This record gives sequence, structure tokens and C-alpha cells, in this order.
Amino acid sequence: MPEIRVTPLGAGQDVGRSCILVSIAGKNVMLDCGMHMGFSDDRRFPDFSYITRSGRLTDFLDCVIISHFHLDHCGALPYFSEMVGYDGPIYMTQPTQAICPILLEDYRKIAVDKKGEANFFTSQMIKDCMKKVVAVHLHQTVQVDDELEIKAYYAGHVLGAAMFQIKVGSESVVYTVSGNLGHRKGCLVEEREEAPPHHHILCQGDYNMTPDRHLGAAWIDKCRPSLLITESTYATTIRDSKRCRERDFLKKVHETVERGGKVLIPVFALGRAQELCILLETFWERMDLKAPIYFSTGLTEKANHYYKLFIPWTNQKIRKTFVQRNMFEFKHIKAFDRAFADSPGPMVVFATPGMLHAGQSLQIFRKWAGNEKNMVIMPGYCVQGTVGHKILSGQRKLEMEGRQVVSPHLSLPALWIPLGWVEALGTTTCADGPHTAMLQLEVKMQVEYMSFSAHADAKGIMQLVGQAEPENVLLVHGEAKKMEFLKQKIEQEFRVNCYMPANGETVTLPTSPSIPVGISLGLLKREMAQGLLPDAKKPRLLHGTLIMKDSNFRLVSSEQALKELGLAEHQLRFTCRVHLHDTRKEQEMAMRVYNHLKSVLKDHCVQHLPDGSVTVESILVQAAAHSEDPGTKVLLVSWTYQDEELGSYLTSLLKKGLPQAS
Repeated sequence: MPEIRVTPLGAGQDVGRSCILVSIAGKNVMLDCGMHMGFSDDRRFPDFSYITRSGRLTDFLDCVIISHFHLDHCGALPYFSEMVGYDGPIYMTQPTQAICPILLEDYRKIAVDKKGEANFFTSQMIKDCMKKVVAVHLHQTVQVDDELEIKAYYAGHVLGAAMFQIKVGSESVVYTVSGNLGHRKGCLVEEREEAPPHHHILCQGDYNMTPDRHLGAAWIDKCRPSLLITESTYATTIRDSKRCRERDFLKKVHETVERGGKVLIPVFALGRAQELCILLETFWERMDLKAPIYFSTGLTEKANHYYKLFIPWTNQKIRKTFVQRNMFEFKHIKAFDRAFADSPGPMVVFATPGMLHAGQSLQIFRKWAGNEKNMVIMPGYCVQGTVGHKILSGQRKLEMEGRQVVSPHLSLPALWIPLGWVEALGTTTCADGPHTAMLQLEVKMQVEYMSFSAHADAKGIMQLVGQAEPENVLLVHGEAKKMEFLKQKIEQEFRVNCYMPANGETVTLPTSPSIPVGISLGLLKREMAQGLLPDAKKPRLLHGTLIMKDSNFRLVSSEQALKELGLAEHQLRFTCRVHLHDTRKEQEMAMRVYNHLKSVLKDHCVQHLPDGSVTVESILVQAAAHSEDPGTKVLLVSWTYQDEELGSYLTSLLKKGLPQAS
């Protein structure tokens, strides 16, 4: 029996490191190739040994698909292709292709150049990896090989994020990312053609059911898949309204700068950063505020460049106003310089990365954490192991790694300085090389979590399942306890099986091969002529003749089938015998049958023919004497298959006997 196998190599009962291996109809596809931000060793990468125990990965995998540029979805890609060894095609959208190598290089600089990590990919490896990328356009069908094809759909979430439909013969998979899933009439996603009755896997990576200020809503067809794979990052969370969250965010920022404090907002370079920048820019303009707002150096320019380049990927409002005004060219938001972090007075700083696990956001946090006037606002999810996750969990004393240095600007011969401050102070390492130690940082600044995440909440996930109407659901990209809660809710409400495999665990689902059958226009017209309107939720029974020609199946009317095949019509009738005790003659018996049926079947045409038989529509009733018992009469009831239901009813009616003559 055909089956679908799904094995999470990452993001199984875990957040981050998204990587899912799907085997369907003999094809093997890897969906995303992310890294875990909470680890700095080999655990940051997915365990690729589950793909195959022997042989080359390229021989086993048919293709790799990257949903969007977030590092927890693409961060391990150069490691996988250049260090583990994969030479096959890698599919992603054009914006993802453009932005992905920049973020990979930024992260490589932090990991290798600043932290000195080994066993990490190089700049050249990133370039070589990107040479294997095949860019896809929205709604473009790409033929990977003779049997495997993929198609991309708009997903929202971040610039260039896409959902991918994967087809192999009569089976298909749809892999989505965390998009802003909007509401359209009658469907989640509007497809250009009717979804065929194939086996689908609808795989949801990261998605959000609400449109935002700079991206449009995601959409996908109601394809009733065999399996829906969905993220569950916020499996137990139901967010308040977007307007309330924006109002609270602006209030917190305003109150902090009014009392002379500094606000740090850790963000990733593209996505929520632009969302919050548009919000603060509008508020600063309206309130005429003077406190400076800064964005990590270079990222504003890069973001503007890509949003200009890929303006069709933004929402309708941005596209309409783009000719008159670029919403991403800010009046109040300036480029940030490291020296500004030590400047007195209030300010707001957007700094990367978003989980405080490295880079400029972590450096600024270290400097500002000791002042209770300051505030850090975490606008999104932080994985375990990151500084962001620790402070959101209530931890206020943190151990930070430091390096012993000698500074020409300081009178002390040697001191311990947190990693990342060395370049800022213009210091040099000790003569016998750098030394590291753990420093304790006390967090006195206010810590706020205000979710502007592009992931769906519990309500959004349940809405997606209800609209997609899958046969099975599989949860990934979430914490085990929260996934368990959501699993129970899905199974109770939708009465479908729900799975939540751990990393390395395989879920196997048997599938029934479906055979598409075309229906002739004449047959459909005949059904419509009966005055019955089609209803998607109520299956209709169609009577016709099934014709197979050149491996294609068609359902046509019997008349059309006879004509096409050059055959003569033969009528098949079913006959049933009903024995009744009656001493009267056959003619009198037939008359009693006629009168009885005439009184009972008032909505049907009942006739008494000259030969003594009785007809009801195509049903024929004849009375005959019993060969052995003169006091028993035999009623022969015959009908065509079209009137099988009425024929069965008449037979059961006559078996009850005839009313006594008055």
C-alpha cells in the first residue's frame, strides 16, 4: 500500500532548526535547513544522518526547498551542501535567494570572526551553496524531474516567504511557512484551477493568520490534504487584538523615553523590524517627539533596497503609495553607530539579532542592562539557550563570557571585558593570546515581552485546520507540552489523528491511491436538469458508464457510451417473486394490486395494462398461479437498475399483503 513518511530532522518537539524530510510516492524532499540559535556546537544543525545511512545525499534526495530567509529555516544550508555534501537543486523564491546569503554571511562573521568558532562554513561556501539555488516565481510550476513538480504561493510572514506545493503523480504536498493567512471568500488560498482529488500533505512551517502593515495575507487552496504539517510555536497562546498590542507598545516606549531611559528592541534585519519601524515613525511624527530612533548600521539601507526591489511582495497599501512615497524611507529613524550606545539621554534602538544571542543587540544589552530607567522590549519568540529566553523567563543574573585584553587607552595592565566589546574599545589581546572567563551581569532594566511575532497563535492554527479539512495533522516547530495541548484540541474538535514526532522519529501514513475521473458535460447537465443544486458537503450519486481510454477515465451517460463504443443497447431487469395466499383468479388478483398501489403511490404513474399486468414507472408487476398450490398466487415484480430503490420499496410493500376487499 502507498504511504507517506515524515521525519523531522529539526523542529520536532522543538523550536528552531526547521528541517523536515518527506518521502512521498518514491520521492524524497527536504523542507528547510535551519539552525538552532540556542547552541554553539554541532547541535545547532539538524541531524542529517537520518536522511541516509550510506551513499551520497544527492543520490537519495530529489531536491531541497527553503521557505524563507530566517536562519532557523536556512541557517544550516551552506553546512549541509558544502560540508556534509549535497549537489542537488535547492529551490527558493527570488527575494529569499537575494537576502539569504547576506544573513548567512552576517551570522558567519559573528560566529567565526568574533567568537572564533571552528567547524563552521566559510564565505566561499556560502557563495558555492547559492550557486545551486533555483529561483521560482509565484504560481510558476517547476518540473524537478519527469514525476516531481513544485509550485510556490504567497505566504506573507516575511519578504519572499512562500508556500510550496509538491506533486508526484496523483499525490501532492503543500509546505507552507509562517504567513499572514488572510480571509478570502470560500478558501484559504485561491488557486487558479480546481484542486484534483489527490493525496496531499499540507505542511505549515511558520504562519500568521493576520495581515500586517507591510506584507499581504497568505493564501492557499482548500485542498483537503491527507496530511497537514503545521507549526505550533504559540500552541497555547491566544493574542489580543493587533491594535491593542500596538497601543501598549507605543505607550511603553513613550513612557521610557519621557523619563530619560533608553529602549532596546532586538529584531531580525527584515520582517518585524520594518513593521515596528513604520509604527514608531508614524507615532513620532504625530506626537512630534525629539528622542532619536536608531537602526543597526547598514541594515536600514539593505532593507530599503530589497523592499524597493521586491515591491510586488508587499501589501496593497505599500504598493499603491510607493510611487508617491516609499514607506521604508524614514524621517525619524537614523543609522546607529556604536558610540551612540554610550550617549546620555533617551533613545530607541532597533538592533540585530532578535533573540539576544549574539551581535550588536547583545552588546547594547550588556551596556544598558544595569540601569533601571532603561527597557528592553522582546517583540518575538526566543528559543531556549538564548539570552532573550533567559530574561523572559525571569532570570536577572546572567553569566557572560569575557576575554582578557590589554588596552592602550586604559591605565590598567589587563582586565576582563565581555566578548564583542573588544573592537569597540580598540583593545588588543594579551601577548600569550586571548583568555576567557565568565562574568556575571545583573539585569536591572525593565524587560517586556510584546508579541509582534509573525507566527500563528492557537486560534489561527485551529482556524487553518478547520479550513484545510485535512485527514491527518502533524505538529512541528513547538514545545512538547504546548504541542500536546494543541494535539488534544485538534483531535477533539476535528476528529482527525494528530501527530507530534520528536526529532528523528518517523510518522508513516498509509494512503489510498486516488484515480481522477472526468465527467461528461452532458451527464452534468442531465443532473442539473433535475433541479438539485450542487453542495460540496453533501456527496451526490451519479449514474453513468465508466470508460477507460489511454489510461484516462471518464464517466458518461449510457447513451453516449453506446454511441462512442458502437454497441447495441441491452436492457437488464431485476425480478423478484412475492407469494400471496389468494384463491381468486389472476385477473382479479392483478386488479387488487392495481387498486392498492394506486391508493398508496399517489405521486407515481400507476397503470393497469390490457394484458392484466400493472406498471409503476419502469416497474412491471404480473400475477401468475402457483404451480403446486392453487390457493397461492405469485406476483412477479421486475425493474431496471435505474428504479432499483422504487422496485425494492414495491416488493416490501406487496410482501405485507393486500387489503381485504370490502
